[in-house]
Amino acid sequence: MKTQVYSWRLSEDLKSDLEREARDRKLSVSSLLELAARELLKKQNADSEGDEAQQKLQASAATCLGTIKGRNPNRAETARQAIRRRLGRRYARRAR
Repeated sequence: MKTQVYSWRLSEDLKSDLEREARDRKLSVSSLLELAARELLKKQNADSEGDEAQQKLQASAATCLGTIKGRNPNRAETARQAIRRRLGRRYARRAR
């Protein structure tokens, strides 16, 4: 049983469209509005559940992404020197 009342102002065009849609669906305007509100809330809830699931996946993947196993914990800081050293050795061999 519906016991709560909610009212608001709307344009004539919107009111006409709502009345026409209710008539086409053989519903009252209030039933059409309730149906629309329920569908919107269900869609919003499904979207937020999807967002939460996506956040959990990203958090789980973040623990694995970007990690490199190795003995040098400062690899990122020393990468430039290591690459230059390797390139120097590679091209030094060819020059001989």
